[in-house]
Amino acid sequence: MNLTDLLTEEHIITDLACRDKDSVLRELVSVLTDPGASITEEVLFDVLAERERLGSTGIGNGVAIPHGKVKGIDRLLVSFGRSLHGIDFDSLDGKPANLFFVLLAPENSTGVHLKLLAKISKMLKEKEFRTGLMQASSGEDIFKLIKKRDGEL
Repeated sequence: MNLTDLLTEEHIITDLACRDKDSVLRELVSVLTDPGASITEEVLFDVLAERERLGSTGIGNGVAIPHGKVKGIDRLLVSFGRSLHGIDFDSLDGKPANLFFVLLAPENSTGVHLKLLAKISKMLKEKEFRTGLMQASSGEDIFKLIKKRDGEL
């Protein structure tokens, strides 16, 4: 499965307005819910916040991949956000995070969820890719970079 089968430009926030961990999670789930949907932003936030209490998903090098499983959704949900100033996310290396991928999976999903997490992690380990995401001038440019790299893996 390609990441860009799930991620659209509407799910990309080019300059996160928030300044703390909880606000990052709230802002990133805000682009994933539809008005009138049975799953609310609060439910999605609670899943991510609970996962963060178990241990930070800030993996270092300016990257965080908040993720979790949600009862009541029937497909994977993905969003991306970039913070130009960096946000303290309790990352493993102690440095602020700038690049965030949120991945929410149906409660009974395993294989696809883990494969997508691994793919995102692999993409973000590459310094050139991270630099490109930070320097991109628009959501469209970010999406194009992700799509290009996604197709190469």
